[in-house]
Amino acid sequence: MAEIRPTVIREEKVQAINEIATKLRESQTTVVADYRGLTVAQVTELRKQLREAGVEFQVLKNSLTRLATEKEGLTELDQYLTGPNALAFCTEDIIAPAKVIAEFAKKNDKLEIKGGVIEGKVVGADQIKELASLPNREGLLSMLLSVLQAPMRNVALAVKAVAEQKEGQGA
Repeated sequence: MAEIRPTVIREEKVQAINEIATKLRESQTTVVADYRGLTVAQVTELRKQLREAGVEFQVLKNSLTRLATEKEGLTELDQYLTGPNALAFCTEDIIAPAKVIAEFAKKNDKLEIKGGVIEGKVVGADQIKELASLPNREGLLSMLLSVLQAPMRNVALAVKAVAEQKEGQGA
C-alpha cells in the first residue's frame, strides 16, 4: 500500500482553496444552497438546468470554502456555510444562478437558498430571491427595445395621420 504524504494532501487543499477563491472573485453571482433531501435524479436535473444557463454547480467542503472566503474578504458568507451545501457560480449572467435555483426550489421544497454573493457583496436568501424575480438578460433587452421603439412608432403614426388629413383636405 502506498503511503500518503501530508505535503501532497496539503498541496491539493491549497489548490482547491485557490480554485474556490478564484470562482468567488470572478463570479458575477454565487448562490449557496442546501440540497439535503433531494434525490440523485433531482440533483442531476438541477445540474442540467444550471449547466444550460451557463452556471457551474459544485458541492464543496465548508472548511475549504471558508478559507477561500477569508482569502477573498468575503467572510460574511461563512454564516451560510453550515451543513451540506452546494455553490452555484456564474461569471456571465448575474441573474441566471438565482433564477434557475429559485425556480427549481419552487417545485422541490427540499432545496433551500441560504445566501450568496452578488457582484462581490454578500447577501441573504431574500436578496437572491429578489434577483431571481428580475427578467433575464433577453427579457431586459426586449424591454429596452420596446422602450426605444415606442417613440419611433408614435412619430410614424403622427406622420401617417397628417398625411391622411392632408389627403382628406385635398380631395
